[in-house]
Amino acid sequence: MTPEMTAEMTATRQTFDSLNPRTGDVVGTHPVHTPDEVKAAVDRAQEAAAWWSGLSYDERADLLTLWKGVMTRRIAQLANVVHEETGKPHSDATLEAALALDHVSWAAKRAKKVLGRQKVSAGLVMANQAATVQYLPLGVIGVIGPWNYPVFTPMGSIAYALAAGNAVVFKPSELTPGVGQWLAATFAEVVPDHPVFQVVTGLGETGAALCRSGVNKLAFTGSTATGKKVMAACAETLTPVVIEAGGKDAVLVDEDADLEAAADAALWGACSNAGQTCVGVERIYVHDRVYDEFLSQLVDKARDLTADDSPDSKIGPITMPSQLGVIGSHIQDAIDRGGRAVLGGPNAVGDRFVQPTILVDVPEDSSAVQEETFGPTVTVTRVRDMDEAVAKANGTRYGLGSTVFSKARGMELAERIRSGMTAVNGMITFAGIPALPFGGVGDSGFGRIHGPDGLKEFTYAKAIARQRFKPALALTTFARTAKADNQLTQIVTMLHGRGSTLKK
Repeated sequence: MTPEMTAEMTATRQTFDSLNPRTGDVVGTHPVHTPDEVKAAVDRAQEAAAWWSGLSYDERADLLTLWKGVMTRRIAQLANVVHEETGKPHSDATLEAALALDHVSWAAKRAKKVLGRQKVSAGLVMANQAATVQYLPLGVIGVIGPWNYPVFTPMGSIAYALAAGNAVVFKPSELTPGVGQWLAATFAEVVPDHPVFQVVTGLGETGAALCRSGVNKLAFTGSTATGKKVMAACAETLTPVVIEAGGKDAVLVDEDADLEAAADAALWGACSNAGQTCVGVERIYVHDRVYDEFLSQLVDKARDLTADDSPDSKIGPITMPSQLGVIGSHIQDAIDRGGRAVLGGPNAVGDRFVQPTILVDVPEDSSAVQEETFGPTVTVTRVRDMDEAVAKANGTRYGLGSTVFSKARGMELAERIRSGMTAVNGMITFAGIPALPFGGVGDSGFGRIHGPDGLKEFTYAKAIARQRFKPALALTTFARTAKADNQLTQIVTMLHGRGSTLKK
């Protein structure tokens, strides 16, 4: 929060608390910024964007690298803020921060090459033209972030938008506002004189205000239902959006898979971060020939894994209390419809923690298969072959991430799954590779963060055609002659006529 925003606060300021989901203790108290205050932040960002975009790519890269250095030296501090507000183990919070730092570095170093002016061919007809394309910043990017990965996920928009030359106004989740404040405060140490990166805090109304505030684009990560509301609010001003919404990601285990590795990875994908991962594992489809062995290994590995408030627990609490009801209803629906819990079950859902739950024989039309659960639960389904596995994996309205374990057919199967990203013989590995785009299809959203696509997401293409010499054929004039028309026809026929006749 900037000094100007602090000065605007009054004694009657509405506030809200962020709570530690492990203990219920208050972690911090934060202001609820009003629509007027959000608009004022965006107006300040517009001025800052003019300065920031005026810097060279190298100058911005130097400042972003300095910011990365500050965050790296204080990574333990950042991880603790994440731990306090989400409840996730310190080690998981540190891993999240480390991955985010790698993305900041990549975006800072690659922006010039990806977005800078590049020559393109003008073609034979327009041979007298020099053609170039470059990608220019949009201005101010609004970012609405999630609570489950409050550093890594929004940084996929923030860092790439900044590297592309935009200013950013970030509205973190009301469950993790302290993380957002920490990120903005460290950036302000590096860029103290211009509000290039600001944070506004509040509840849903503050996010809606950001949608209507005049930002040049808005990046949202959250549920599909909320994503639709964000789109509707942004549509009022034709503000473009990039949406990273929910997922119901599947793992395919082929008959030649390394079962031990597949079981280990699937368990981590399903239960890490207490299952609160948009690209986490919620469904597993296993070839009939290895189903029993895979299930046995999965259950054996999960049996000693518990979620509790002990310091060495590898699974933290459910961060958003209302999600406990969703998790419980999905487990119960699976049981009511003929499914079985080979581990966990309805009693696995406690007041704050949910124990790992493995469900089998669950009908494909149940909520446990079709709806995002966002908890440490997973369904395991026997399939006759990988064709059936692919069909079932593609059988939901979501299409975010997926995983294939297969020695011979990994790439083939990966290409057939309708999802924005797929890991082969690994788990969520695509998220840790900065050069790869991240995003989904269907109800999982659209647009991309990360990689060259993520940089271009926060820009617009600027095409320039410059005449180098007068054209041999004067085509764009009312003085165009019949001779010129004939010559154009001859050129076009020469270029495009071959192969245009249908074969009999």
